[in-house]
Amino acid sequence: MTEFTQHLAALGPFAIALGAAFEGQTAVIAGGVMARSQILSPAVVVLAAALGSGIVDYLLFVLGRSFRHTSWVKKIAAKPAFDKALVLIERYPAGFILSFRFLYGLRAAGPVAVGVSSISTRKFAVLNAIAAGIWAGAFVALGYAFGPAVMSLLSAIFAHAAPIAAGVAVVAVVLGVAFWRWRVWISQERLAP
Repeated sequence: MTEFTQHLAALGPFAIALGAAFEGQTAVIAGGVMARSQILSPAVVVLAAALGSGIVDYLLFVLGRSFRHTSWVKKIAAKPAFDKALVLIERYPAGFILSFRFLYGLRAAGPVAVGVSSISTRKFAVLNAIAAGIWAGAFVALGYAFGPAVMSLLSAIFAHAAPIAAGVAVVAVVLGVAFWRWRVWISQERLAP
C-alpha cells in the first residue's frame, strides 16, 4: 500500500462523512470508488456517508424546530423549494422524510421544513436514520459499480494532463500578449493628434 493510499484509508471515512454532510453525492460516489479499489471497506464508506448525511439533516431539523421564528429560518422558508416541501410533508410525511435527499433542491430546505411542521422529533430521527442509510447505500453502490470506468477515465485524463496544460499555458500567454499589444495600440491611437 502506497503512502497516499494509507492516507486515504485513514482519512477517507472522515472526508466522506464531511462530504456527505455538506456537499452530497459526489463524495459518497468517490467513497464507492475507493471501496471498489479496496482502499476502504464498503461498510465503512456506507456508515461514514450515512452518519455525515444523517447528523447534518437532524441538526437542520432541530434548527428548524427550535428557531422557526428567526430570520435564518424565514430566509430558507422564502425559497420556492420550501413551499413544495411543506405541501409534500402534509400529504406524505414518512415518504417525504425517506426521499427528500433524492429530490433536487430539497437537501437543506427539506429537514428545516420538517422541523417547522408538526412531525415529532422521534419520528423524524428514526426515519432520518433509515433514509440516510438508504441514500448512502445507493450512492456508494453507484461508485462501486462504476469505479473501474471512473478510474480508467481519470487515468486517461492524467496521462494527457501535462501536454494539455502546457498547450493551454502557451495559448493563454499568446492571447495575453496579443491583448496587451492591442490595448497599447488603442491607447496610442487615442493620444495621436
